[in-house]
Amino acid sequence: MAVIHRTTLAPTKLELLTSWLPSRPWYLGGAGEPELVRSGGFRLDDPQGEVGIEFIVVTDTSGPHPTAYLVPLTYRGAPLDGAEHALVGTMDHGVLGRRWAYDGCHDPVLAAQFVALIEGRVQAQDQNTSDTPDQDVTCSHAGEGSASAAFTTVTATDDREGTALAVRPGATIRLHRALQPAQDGSPLPPQGAAGHVSGAWSTVDGARARGLFAVLHTDSGTQRDARRGRAS
Repeated sequence: MAVIHRTTLAPTKLELLTSWLPSRPWYLGGAGEPELVRSGGFRLDDPQGEVGIEFIVVTDTSGPHPTAYLVPLTYRGAPLDGAEHALVGTMDHGVLGRRWAYDGCHDPVLAAQFVALIEGRVQAQDQNTSDTPDQDVTCSHAGEGSASAAFTTVTATDDREGTALAVRPGATIRLHRALQPAQDGSPLPPQGAAGHVSGAWSTVDGARARGLFAVLHTDSGTQRDARRGRAS
């Protein structure tokens, strides 16, 4: 069970993300430095209790149209071998000491727990309170079997649309990085999706928005859509 410490971080998470976000292909801001505020998120527990797992929603207010971004992060007490390209930065934690913060899509611990969340095997936890489920995070899984049955490594690819996280042959989680509020407040996954995660965040004017965080796609879902198309 993750324990939330009330302590100091130097630099802060927002300071790390301010310099890191503009390097991402899915960042929609301009050439200037982003101006970030925390807007929401949730946590997942590492079964081994070693890795902190947090999905942060930050909003960039530097442009005329504020944009909310989903940023999965992992926090480790030592460098993750082979993940130098995914390092967001290091922080000095007032209780835990030096922490290495990684883009969590490249961390196998986060990837495994995210699959478990979609499949309903774990529950999202409150971002700021220990031992408290986050009821704003909703998930579905319409696939057969476990998407993580053969999950051993992480393959994550960033593009202008977000991040594709391959969890096994034929199964990919597409993370929405630049978040879009659902028009009616009830985000629905695209047709043929094998699962999804949706959540809520605060807008800059104090309202509450909901949208898709991630969608699970499998080859079986694509094949079902093709059969439906032929039948129609």
